[in-house]
Amino acid sequence: MSNKIPVGILAATGSVGQRFIMHLIDHPWFEIAALTGSDRTVGRPYGEGVNWLLDGDPPAEVANMIVQPTEPNLAPKVLFSALPTSDAREVEAKFAEAGYAVLTNASPYRMDPYVPLLIPEVNMDHTAMIPHQQKEYGWKGYIVANANCSTTSIVLPMKILHETYGLHSAVVTTMQAISGAGYPGVPSLDIMDNIIPYIGGEDGKLESEPRKLCGKYVDGKFEFADFKVSAQANRVPVIDGHMASVSVKFNQSASAEEVIALFQNWQLPDVLQNLPTMPEQVFIYRTEPDRPQPRKDRDSGNGLAWTVGGVRACPVNDVRFMSIAHNTLRGAASGSVLNAELLKVQGLLPG
Repeated sequence: MSNKIPVGILAATGSVGQRFIMHLIDHPWFEIAALTGSDRTVGRPYGEGVNWLLDGDPPAEVANMIVQPTEPNLAPKVLFSALPTSDAREVEAKFAEAGYAVLTNASPYRMDPYVPLLIPEVNMDHTAMIPHQQKEYGWKGYIVANANCSTTSIVLPMKILHETYGLHSAVVTTMQAISGAGYPGVPSLDIMDNIIPYIGGEDGKLESEPRKLCGKYVDGKFEFADFKVSAQANRVPVIDGHMASVSVKFNQSASAEEVIALFQNWQLPDVLQNLPTMPEQVFIYRTEPDRPQPRKDRDSGNGLAWTVGGVRACPVNDVRFMSIAHNTLRGAASGSVLNAELLKVQGLLPG
């Protein structure tokens, strides 16, 4: 008998669900025990019903698993949700009410005042909200959300700067990969030889989520960070990797050289170093003038690292820099897996 924690994947046949499968299939702590899907795939072996979008074929370990309805009668009590936004609010709440721990990649609960918006390297203490969430909503289980993929690409360097110098404001321009639009994504005739300067709802997420992530948990409440963000999101003809240009103004003086030294010397908190999915180097500073780049840097740390470069003085604010993270890995499935690993270490996963 395996001593791994059994887990389920909601909406396992979609593109994010497939990423969850690939990151959980050989996980040392978790074991896939249930997969759910749409009416088209329910009752069929996973390998028959899925339109597999990743390289190769569906892993043999799950290919013959029968896809189950997305209903709160699943055996595993730890669930990774790849549900579409339109379904997530109602369905995830039903699972949380029934006693499941739901690690969601969807957006409806990210800004909920009782739901942790969690990135372990940024705000691992925010999980202290979980008992308050359960009390407020009458849930036996809980929901923990991971951040929007574009927010993820900028938030760790912003958190490091905010802790050290205090952020007053930030101006963010993102260059977001087409995989961020899901499958089949952006029509080829729209994105080839083109940049689309609009992604619905993305500017608002970039302006609000960093303030929650960089804020504090105090006595059952989230106190948002007091800086302001102005954001412009753009879709660019790159397959994977969200890159951002960020200009920041500090509350106290700091030079570009000081910021570079801060980034180069940043250390991962000890409690996170032994999480099995955590890369050896999660925050990388590149000194080359033309880095980071999506094709060269998105897969660093198995797609889980932030790569930052181009720190220099800003003639309008204080400092500017470039930052990139893999949107479908760190910004989606892998981020939720790391959240679950943190919750296990903290003793918060249901037994």
